[in-house]
Amino acid sequence: MHAIILGAGQGKRLLPLTSDRPKNTIKLGHQSMLAWQVGAFVKAGFDRFTIVTGFMANHVEDELDRLRCVYPKCEFGTVFNPFYSVADNLVSCWIAREQMDRRFVLVNGDTVFHHSVLEKLLSSKNAPITLAVDRKDVYDEDDMKVHLDGTRLVEIGKDLPADRVNAESIGMLYFRDEGPAIFKGMLEKILAADGGLGIWYLSAIGAIAQRYEVQTQLIQNLEWCEVDFPKDRLQGEDMVGRW
Repeated sequence: MHAIILGAGQGKRLLPLTSDRPKNTIKLGHQSMLAWQVGAFVKAGFDRFTIVTGFMANHVEDELDRLRCVYPKCEFGTVFNPFYSVADNLVSCWIAREQMDRRFVLVNGDTVFHHSVLEKLLSSKNAPITLAVDRKDVYDEDDMKVHLDGTRLVEIGKDLPADRVNAESIGMLYFRDEGPAIFKGMLEKILAADGGLGIWYLSAIGAIAQRYEVQTQLIQNLEWCEVDFPKDRLQGEDMVGRW
């Protein structure tokens, strides 16, 4: 099983914590967010990792040297995104497209999760692309909201009207069968158009959902958090402390 982790950005909303290191190397408790992610993936049966780097990539490389000692049976590699300061994360996916040669899970570098989240996603019914989603009572403007028809994705975006919101994306997707090829094709199409540099990769998933089946897997009541702001880090430290 292969995991692709998007970790090119600086994470400016966490400054000054990210003034001299990328977001995914910040510690939650006794280890980095990247280490928590890798540990969860290994518990779920993964042994191949590709990390997209960018801002101060040497810190990620140093962390991977440590993780290679902790998990000697796993394969770790990186691809560097030189456009991390001027482009959004769709470009990071495009940079990693050669690694999308078989089924894989894609996750944002700031999403920290218990291994049960992965196991739930991997047990989802077969579909080319499956998006992990969660539900809560109130969604804020920064949540990546989704509109569903049953479990099938209809729309995704931060600006969806409240009456069309059924859940939120947690920043994790499972690609299998023809899913990787479909995703790579849409990345190429969007980047060939004007303005492609400033687009989130989940916009590509929304576009794919208009033509192909994109399923969702609800992971409600399982533990995860997205670390965007200092308050999120406190929530994350409380969460991993229970593990």
